[in-house]
Amino acid sequence: MAFIDLVNEKIIKTPLVSKDKPDVLRELVQILKDAGQIDDYEAVLKAVQDREDKMSTGLQDGIAVPHGKTDAVAGLKLAIGIAPEGIDYDALDGEPSKLFFLLVAPPDQSGPHVMALSEIAKLATSKAFCKALIRAENAQEVVELIQDD
Repeated sequence: MAFIDLVNEKIIKTPLVSKDKPDVLRELVQILKDAGQIDDYEAVLKAVQDREDKMSTGLQDGIAVPHGKTDAVAGLKLAIGIAPEGIDYDALDGEPSKLFFLLVAPPDQSGPHVMALSEIAKLATSKAFCKALIRAENAQEVVELIQDD
């Protein structure tokens, strides 16, 4: 399944209400729960937190890609959160993160997970595109931007 096929309004939240890293992770996993994408909130949150404890997934240029692997999902799941004001996420460049792409996959399915990470990396290379996402007023606008890219 392609990254773009995972994108729909139910898995996008803008703006995020979280103010710190632990809350961002909880809020992103809650997006998946509310969208009916996951049943076991705790297992998914633990997988993402365990991965984050190894090394921050806050990249640079305001992008963070928290991710994890767990048997609690049958296939690749995606949640997108946008924090226009930025959140301190221990990013590599020390800057606040504004775009969050949460990925969760089963342990035995690394292909789709890696492909989605690659797609996100490709999207992230366009500063204009990232700025447009950050300025998006609602989830529908985010979906349109991603599908038109």
